[in-house]
Amino acid sequence: MKHPNIKFFKSLSIDDQLNWIVKHYAQDLYWVIRPIVKTHENADDVLQNTFIKVYQNLPKFRHDSKLFSWLYRIAVNESLSFLRRHKLTAIDNSDEYLINLLTQDPYYSGDEIALKLEKALLNLPPKQQEIFRLKYFNELKFAEIAEITGTSVGGLKANYHLAVKKIKKYLSEH
Repeated sequence: MKHPNIKFFKSLSIDDQLNWIVKHYAQDLYWVIRPIVKTHENADDVLQNTFIKVYQNLPKFRHDSKLFSWLYRIAVNESLSFLRRHKLTAIDNSDEYLINLLTQDPYYSGDEIALKLEKALLNLPPKQQEIFRLKYFNELKFAEIAEITGTSVGGLKANYHLAVKKIKKYLSEH
């Protein structure tokens, strides 16, 4: 993951900062958002909303955390806000709804085991889902996840271990 030189980054105008962020982080943020909102179309919408929030808040960013950690939190919050907005109008059983969204997405290319894994993940508490996705799919180190989530490395390892155990159990039963 590319991290900008702080002096360089601060020397740019807000518009140029956003352009730099979009160029260097759009794909990474898309893959943070996509597993949460399930479809390509929804992920594109949420990514656009994420960049709007980033633009609005760039002047307030103090660089006391890594840029990606800050962007990640905005992307996750925008994803969760998107789900909340749509749950209020469309669904009673959100897990089933999300799986249906995923399987109906023309860009979804997962096989049966990938779909089972998604179902297993939906059975985890949100914190365990987040930690598992960051570790397993994004291949981040526990130290990086700790910075992003504000959780201790020990707590992360415990949550990841529990998530893996629950996923294995779910997969063996289904």
